[in-house]
Amino acid sequence: MTRAEYHKKYYCELMEDNLPFWMNHAIDTEHGGVYNSLTREGNVYCTDKSVWLQGRCAWIFSYLCAHYEQKPEWKQIAESCLSFLTEHCIDKTDGRMYFTVTADGRPLRKRRYFFSETFYIIACAEYAAAFGDDFYLAQARRYYDFVLGIYREPSSDPFKITPKTVPGTRDTKAYAPAMILLNVSHIMARCDSEYASRYMEEATALTEEICRDFVKPDLKALLETVGPNGEFLPDATGCRTMNPGHTIEGAWFLLMQAKLTGDTGLLDTVETLFKWSVDIGWDEEFGGLRSFVDVLGYPPEALEHDMKLWWPTCELIICSLMLYRETKNPYYWDWFVKADAYATEHFRDPEFGEWYGYLNREGKPTLPACKGCGFKGVFHVPRMLMFAEELLREE
Repeated sequence: MTRAEYHKKYYCELMEDNLPFWMNHAIDTEHGGVYNSLTREGNVYCTDKSVWLQGRCAWIFSYLCAHYEQKPEWKQIAESCLSFLTEHCIDKTDGRMYFTVTADGRPLRKRRYFFSETFYIIACAEYAAAFGDDFYLAQARRYYDFVLGIYREPSSDPFKITPKTVPGTRDTKAYAPAMILLNVSHIMARCDSEYASRYMEEATALTEEICRDFVKPDLKALLETVGPNGEFLPDATGCRTMNPGHTIEGAWFLLMQAKLTGDTGLLDTVETLFKWSVDIGWDEEFGGLRSFVDVLGYPPEALEHDMKLWWPTCELIICSLMLYRETKNPYYWDWFVKADAYATEHFRDPEFGEWYGYLNREGKPTLPACKGCGFKGVFHVPRMLMFAEELLREE
């Protein structure tokens, strides 16, 4: 296929397949927001709502309004999700957000992690940028400061939940919070130009932390969990884990940082991370990216370690296209073609639309087939389709 043919394919899949699937099946017209648990056909099989996915959905439709067209139906979905989040998903006692709520917004679960807040931040910021909304811009600024404060000083977290592990025995820190805050900082810098320099200062500090503490050249891996100062803890299974999809996602966040700052050395790091990820993660027998790999070759702890999940393939497509744009190296175009072919054959559902969420190692959907759940909703696939369409459209 030519570049123009790929562009048409991705644009059509976004506008004629992916978005209609969610708009036709997921919108809660009674309570607001969206349902996320959908069968292959699009039937709702659980009405509990993921707070992450309300924020992610609001960001997707706000981005569409900001960068494609301000369609009333897109704006309405973004507004519905943001209103639902603001009215129902914030714990009024401490300002932290829930993880899951009922269909009508009653709290079900709250977690120590602040990812619900990060997706609320980007949704508020993108909506504010699209429509000049001062309230949601203020919310984005407020929650950015709130979450960053918790990240820099965990004792400031007003949610005094019992720690995940016993303090002092084996203290660790995870890659995910720094990675997502890097992406959040970039979105804030783009959407809130008044304070862009401040957000970029934070992004630079987060970039330095990721490269210093989590990137391990001797292991040819970016680790998901390390000691408090970046130590490699080889006796703990969880501290030997590499998630190839997560590394690739973080790599294109770092590539954004490199482009915004002109840091050519960081581009070299991104290329290295990409190569490590596909070398260790791609399943040469059945195709697709494995979910988890033990960097020392031991059995991974996660039961789903050899499954193929939807979102790592999305990140592989984005990152390969971004690196091809920056380097013009055909190695990255070839990886885009390979990832697209795998997605077309295994993830895309030509009968009912959208992508399957979970495949076994051989590339067959787990049964009953899932299109949406507590983690898969209106985010990774449409984000990939938007970004790929934009990258393929560029001259």
